[in-house]
Amino acid sequence: MRSVGSVLGGTSVAQVIPIAGTVVLATIFKPSSFGLYSTWLGFVMFLGIILTGRLEMVLAVETDGQPRRHAVVAIIKTIAITSLVAVFVLGICMLMKLGVLEQFSFGMLAILIPSAAMLAGTGTLQNWAAADGRYQHLSIMRIMQAGSVAIFQIAFGLLASDVLELAIGYFAGTLVGLLTGFLLSPLKYESFTGDRESLIEFWYRQRSFVLCSLPASAISSATAQLPVVLVAAKFGSEAAGLLAIAMRMVGAPMSILSTSVLDVFKRNAAQAYHDRRECRAEYLYSLRLLFIIAVCSTVVIGACAKPVFSGIFGKSWAGAGVVTLLLLPRFGLGFMASPLSYIIYIVGKRHLDLIWQLCLLGMTIAAFLSCGSFHDALLCYSVGYGLLYIIYLWMSYQFSCGSTKL
Repeated sequence: MRSVGSVLGGTSVAQVIPIAGTVVLATIFKPSSFGLYSTWLGFVMFLGIILTGRLEMVLAVETDGQPRRHAVVAIIKTIAITSLVAVFVLGICMLMKLGVLEQFSFGMLAILIPSAAMLAGTGTLQNWAAADGRYQHLSIMRIMQAGSVAIFQIAFGLLASDVLELAIGYFAGTLVGLLTGFLLSPLKYESFTGDRESLIEFWYRQRSFVLCSLPASAISSATAQLPVVLVAAKFGSEAAGLLAIAMRMVGAPMSILSTSVLDVFKRNAAQAYHDRRECRAEYLYSLRLLFIIAVCSTVVIGACAKPVFSGIFGKSWAGAGVVTLLLLPRFGLGFMASPLSYIIYIVGKRHLDLIWQLCLLGMTIAAFLSCGSFHDALLCYSVGYGLLYIIYLWMSYQFSCGSTKL
């Protein structure tokens, strides 16, 4: 509880900052601008997953000390290599004039991959801090990144209320977060002078993460951003903007709370499973904590969503309150299931996570393409997401008990 409280205190501050910033940004930008920015940010987050190969997930199960340090160096080198490949691929896509990229300005495309690379780097350094138990450093990293993004976006937005300013603000804030992570980490320049053979050996040893966890995480990231893209294509950018701000104002804080539990759970559960080949006690303790927070949060959000959005953001954003109510099943059950699903990585059942993510992707596409109205599509999506999360909870509990079969 002390560890969770330490992480939660810092991450709560880190989340209050962008929430307050969003209130200010909503007075500067229109819903359509938020919709386009959220689509761009979806590409950034998706690429942030791809560039790491999802290798940052190995840090919690690596041995403390030098082995984990070597793993971090290998992951950062991986990000540098994959970023160069991504630049080449993006250049080809721009020459081919793919329709999905034509909605973005040249400036947004120019900072797309650098933003993704910095996001991948900050994620790696934050995972390292969590794996080492350096929760104070973890909180500082998150606060600096969140605060910098909010400050830069507001500052650039006051200069020119164009969607490019939102993207540039995110780029600048993420750069500050990355630099903060390097300053707080025990890495030194000499750490990056290792030979090529050690990097290849690391890739080979952790190939299962690339083969199973990377596709699963890529699908998860795509699925998380897909609703905004599908809504923009089918129901317009204004509807996409309402969905984007609802997910940012409600989904992001709940995600940060669950991540605070995950940062502690994955270290304790990994150690317990290594010692006892089960971690049922740690699982149930975390589940009870998450359940209490989820119930309290959804009740408060359900009661306040409509008046808060219309009262604070203005009449043009009132529809975001209705969107929030429709998404409550997804938010509440996801809050509990997401952090506890890390047990699947601990027991090495990553292929099941891939299967689950494929089912989630299919459900998301079906929900938004089959429903004729915006609200019906959101309700089907939210209920379907909740049911899949229940399956996720059941699977993760079985593994926490030491079972290796379903």
